[in-house]
Amino acid sequence: MPNLTKDDIRSVLELIKELYLADKIPWICGYSGGKDSTAVVQLVWTALAQLPESQRHKPVHVISTDTLVESPVVALWATRSLERMRRAAEAGGLPILPNRLVPEVTNTFWVNLIGRGYPYPRRNFRWCTDRLKIDPSNRFVKKILDAESEAILVLGTRKAESATRKAVMEEYEKKRYRAHLSPNGSFPNSYVFSPIEDWSNDNVWQYLVQYPNPWGHSNKDLLAMYSGASADGECPLVLDTSTPSCGNSRFGCWVCTMVSEDKSMAAMIQNDEEKAWMLPMLEFRNEIAATWDVDRKRRDFRRMDGRLTWHNGHLVHGPYTKETREFFLRRLLEVEKLVHEIGPEEIRDIPLITMDELRLIRQLWLDEKHEFEDTLPGIYESVTGRPYDDGTISKNKYFGAAEAGLLQAACQTVCPDETLMYELQRALLDIEAKAEAISNKRNVIQKFEREIQKAFYRSPEEAEQLAQARTETIAGMLEPFDDVDWTE
Repeated sequence: MPNLTKDDIRSVLELIKELYLADKIPWICGYSGGKDSTAVVQLVWTALAQLPESQRHKPVHVISTDTLVESPVVALWATRSLERMRRAAEAGGLPILPNRLVPEVTNTFWVNLIGRGYPYPRRNFRWCTDRLKIDPSNRFVKKILDAESEAILVLGTRKAESATRKAVMEEYEKKRYRAHLSPNGSFPNSYVFSPIEDWSNDNVWQYLVQYPNPWGHSNKDLLAMYSGASADGECPLVLDTSTPSCGNSRFGCWVCTMVSEDKSMAAMIQNDEEKAWMLPMLEFRNEIAATWDVDRKRRDFRRMDGRLTWHNGHLVHGPYTKETREFFLRRLLEVEKLVHEIGPEEIRDIPLITMDELRLIRQLWLDEKHEFEDTLPGIYESVTGRPYDDGTISKNKYFGAAEAGLLQAACQTVCPDETLMYELQRALLDIEAKAEAISNKRNVIQKFEREIQKAFYRSPEEAEQLAQARTETIAGMLEPFDDVDWTE
């Protein structure tokens, strides 16, 4: 669409009203706070406002997914926008219901990276999208479907975004349920309506600049946010893994490691002196996204379950070690403290990591990692200068930091150069201590066996040699069959 005219706007508004009045199926609008989603919500808002109140017969749920690792600037922008939207909709008698969605605490970025020790997300291990974006959105959509049987998703997707997006949208057009409603590949009985699918990037900005935001959030300020960075994208509503990473977008996660360099955040800092307080965040993000060689040294030589995997001439390393996880936590708290000190007052109430996440990380270290040293409270207090108190928590009632120190010293006397014996003895003691309160001890032996199997090696070097030898042996056994035609 070359240039957006008043007739074009009027045509879209009439289409929105027509589809809205056609049935009783509730609408769900994806909203990131970016330009495309803002344009769509603004169009829907305007169309509903033109209808008589008696015809506003079904709800329009506006959902905004906060991954809890959004840029504080964007998080604040979206949160304020949703609150203004809620107040204005109530005042105007519009059935528009804003919803801020967040991942469950067990699925957050920091709980997985620092708590469980997941390696930072990469293209062949993109664990973040499912947990941070897809799951919160899908849970909301499923709740609406359970209550209403059907739902229509109103999205700001446009064919001009990319050749891939255009091809996907055109493929779904062939399967349309009815005019302008494409099937949603993620959920049966749900449909996708894209009111600005044929708009260009310029069309979107032309509309936002010419038509004021109806709930009072400044579109000029939105334009200023975009102009401060080189990339011009946003994160759409993510319902499946076919949606690309938002790492090049100002409306993506500030910790995103799906791209080699966060050019957007770097440009915002460079182009706007008032955004210089974000520099510690960018530096920490780059610290997490280390090169393969560096990151490999930060991780356990075993997989999460203790298995050894040999691939492409290397031992595939598993979760981050205790030392790395503690280092990441300390650095994150230091960055949060610094950002709150040098940043604008408005972002000081936005934590980079929540207390709920800290509580769960502590519980994971105590339960799954058997680290009864219980170092998290000390790290928190030493960095923040505030007392750590998370209420009641299940922990080893016999062993703590003092006993861990004695155990480590005893193990180092026997094996000065490695930590496997200490890790094994600590895990066995922790399992036994916690099993005392369990009447059914059937699984205790199995837990012992798993921990012993994890520490079956004298050193990581021995484990690497064993994994390589095992792989070469299997390859040698299969070699005589390489020329066999198994199709005959």
